[in-house]
Amino acid sequence: MGLTYATVELAYQYDEYKNEEGLLPFNEIRKWSGQFMIDTGAIRMAINEEIKEKPGLKKAIMMNVALADGSIEQAELVGGIRVRFGDRICYTDAFVLPGANEPLLGAIPLQGMDLVLIPSENKLEYNPKHPDGALFSLK
Repeated sequence: MGLTYATVELAYQYDEYKNEEGLLPFNEIRKWSGQFMIDTGAIRMAINEEIKEKPGLKKAIMMNVALADGSIEQAELVGGIRVRFGDRICYTDAFVLPGANEPLLGAIPLQGMDLVLIPSENKLEYNPKHPDGALFSLK
């Protein structure tokens, strides 16, 4: 058992709105695709500054965050992000880590797309209970 990575695509939700309104051609929607470490212990998604710039994400707010080493720092939170893994999509926000830190996919987007981690195979997969689409619980 080791670290699990998956290819994920990010897009700026505002670009998608502009496309739907006929103000931006589909091929001009800003996107970024790359490897994320799957971190079921993290609540939200975390990206680095370079990744933030690719789809044109805008600064939202600064928040205090507890890091894995126990330290507390301020991090920028950006929103309006469309996340895609295969044919599963969710909309969420992400903390922006300084420099070239490794991007992390946390529990909120994993649950939003109904994905499960298979540690013995170092794989991220669709929930086998819902292979035809994500199922959301409103309880």
